[in-house]
Amino acid sequence: MKTPPSSLIYLVFLSLIAALGGFLFGYDTAVISGTITQVSKQFELDVLQQGWYVGCALVGSILGVAVAGWLSDRFGRKKVMFLSALLFTSSAFGCAVAAGFGQLVFFRIIGGAGIGMVSIISPMYISEMAISSYRGSLVSLYQLAITVGFLGAYLINFQLQLVAGGIGDQSPEWILWIFRDEVWRGMLGMEFIPAMAFFVLIFFIPESPRWLLVNKQEAAARVVFARLYRDTTQIQWKVEEVYATIARSSDKGWETLLRPEWRRPMLIGVAIAILGQFMGVNAVLYYGPTIFEQSGLTSGDALFYQVWVGLVNVLTTVIALVIIDRVGRKKLVYFGVTGMILTLLAIGIYFWNGEMLGIGVIWLLVLFLAYIFFTAISISAVIFVLLSEMYPNRVRGLAMSIAGLSLWVGTYLIGQLTPWFLENLTPSGTFFLFALMCLPYLYIIWKMIPETAGKSLEDIEQYWLQRKP
Repeated sequence: MKTPPSSLIYLVFLSLIAALGGFLFGYDTAVISGTITQVSKQFELDVLQQGWYVGCALVGSILGVAVAGWLSDRFGRKKVMFLSALLFTSSAFGCAVAAGFGQLVFFRIIGGAGIGMVSIISPMYISEMAISSYRGSLVSLYQLAITVGFLGAYLINFQLQLVAGGIGDQSPEWILWIFRDEVWRGMLGMEFIPAMAFFVLIFFIPESPRWLLVNKQEAAARVVFARLYRDTTQIQWKVEEVYATIARSSDKGWETLLRPEWRRPMLIGVAIAILGQFMGVNAVLYYGPTIFEQSGLTSGDALFYQVWVGLVNVLTTVIALVIIDRVGRKKLVYFGVTGMILTLLAIGIYFWNGEMLGIGVIWLLVLFLAYIFFTAISISAVIFVLLSEMYPNRVRGLAMSIAGLSLWVGTYLIGQLTPWFLENLTPSGTFFLFALMCLPYLYIIWKMIPETAGKSLEDIEQYWLQRKP
């Protein structure tokens, strides 16, 4: 179905606003990497407390994602995005002025709840608004925004570290406190600006038309569809198509998801969400500077190397965004995960016996960048697209909450356990473990998930219904 250029521009506009939630997700997740050493020294944290500092936001994410689906199915996608924007804003301000480690953890948990909510609401909103032929690319804008958030956090961490040394004693006391003496406060607090922008811009987007139809607001849904489809015949066809999928099930919530035809995709979504976190990417994004320091770099050089990691992440995601609807989801995963396995094994070998083999530290950066390339073009680009496509209109929010919950449980475990892995398994053993975890992920994508590129959400729903046991 061909979309007029004006409709496509409007779709991109809506997708970019929703994707700003992804930027906040990325910034809030990655900014922690530049503050770990400073916060650990200031509050004298041991290795488990250090893991808690990183992982506490993930606890908030678990709480946020656990309720986001239900809230979005009950009150709408747009209202939950408003709530997530408020949580991000409160977290940024609170972290900047936290009086102690306990308050810092509390506000990190608040921000984590915003991450959890936006991690399913933003891609779901984009998926429900998008035309089939552009859905993969538009949902990938959300993943691109996450990577830009990562890069933004790395650049701000690096820049604030440099600026801190040039702030003189004559500056106002609060400037000295936040941007020099305890510069980690400035790193965490800079999120306030994009969080406020996200809150304001949400006023300019409509509610999801599919949610409106599910909740018997047909007139409002037709108004939204009229902005996307200029032909009244297409509008009528879309309304009838959505109503047809709703009519297939009179059940709601858990009653629908526990039916045989939906248990399978729900469990597959849970499996790929949690397995993806044990393939190493978040360990690199959270603990990259720490890992680089273990290879002998200074803290400043480690932050600079992490900027390169973020830059490759962004550029590769742009490539994935352009090709995901042409190449397909599954082929990207086959290519990328194969490359991830090879680079993870090479990184493990470097830490195991790199010096004896005469491999310099620059090669560690090359291997990390290659790993990020393969990750960004495959599992990172595909996961939110697949999760936003796999579930029925009636309970898409609840189903994505379940998959998202498993994703954040896995992310929390990686954030909490990576310092323990690095200390007890050694860096080489840690990366060998990540390589091993890629194999079951590949098998699930190969055997259990259909190619969804070019199919409407209603077509994908029909596919799962036809596979009913």
